Amino acid sequence: MAECPEMNGIANNIVSEKWVGSRKSEWIRLNVGGHHFLTTRTTLCRDPKSFFFRLCQEDNNLASDKDETGAFMIDRDPTYFSPILNFLRHSKLVIDKNLAEEGILEEAEFYNITELIQLIRDKIRLRDEVPQKESRKQVYRVLQCHEDELTQMVSTMSDGWKFEQLINVGSQYSYGNEDHSEFLCVVSRECDKRERETEPTDRAKVLQQKGLRM
Repeated sequence: MAECPEMNGIANNIVSEKWVGSRKSEWIRLNVGGHHFLTTRTTLCRDPKSFFFRLCQEDNNLASDKDETGAFMIDRDPTYFSPILNFLRHSKLVIDKNLAEEGILEEAEFYNITELIQLIRDKIRLRDEVPQKESRKQVYRVLQCHEDELTQMVSTMSDGWKFEQLINVGSQYSYGNEDHSEFLCVVSRECDKRERETEPTDRAKVLQQKGLRM
């Protein structure tokens, strides 16, 4: 039986239309806060528990309108959407330095991307556990005191101050009818770098310099 060229042409057109239609249906356009993103159904369906999986299944319980271009409209911040979409594409979290991890976590929780939620939470935890020493500094003060004041001063130190060094600078200073030895007491404490250092008095500086020469 001879083949009909006309029928073959119709059959080829039907196959071609089905192929083109399947290729088109793989691509999905999203309108996130007025910004358009183009991605694939495979990318969006990576997490079966996510918002996007239900969106691709056109879940009736998931209200989502389409704009004039046919893009799904999502009322979320587009600034934080790119890291979300890129994670679905290649399983890596890439965050611009101007974006806060907390903002991306908020979006990941909205879209219910379980793997990404845990990843960002771990990242925030590690960030917050950075040794505080990097943001702290050791501050030193030099206090001048008489011999009879030394014990009281050392015993009443507070607010994190601790004794470091004691320097005897002699007894050239006379108080009343008695001479007393002068001491420089070096104390220190850790403080935040934003805290303002308390400078020693001019008198203490002079005594410190004298003590270092002895």
